[in-house]
Amino acid sequence: MSATAQAADGPLSEKQRRILEYLQTNADDQTYFKSRLIGDELGLSAKEVGTNMSAIADGDHGIHVEKWGYSSSTTWMVDA
Repeated sequence: MSATAQAADGPLSEKQRRILEYLQTNADDQTYFKSRLIGDELGLSAKEVGTNMSAIADGDHGIHVEKWGYSSSTTWMVDA
């Protein structure tokens, strides 16, 4: 795992790494992601995605993640 998978205050958990890798892989194709759809792809619940997304948003991982809206699931804006 590269240095980009390190949070500012420590390493990411396994779930957080999986979410980060998903975002890094798919951010070129899509800018907005719903927690529910990320969870479906990774075998996680929308709640698990939302809970772990803050560590990604707060860290320095080469992408900018911002909570964007809530409609049937939290939407995240990702700027790669």
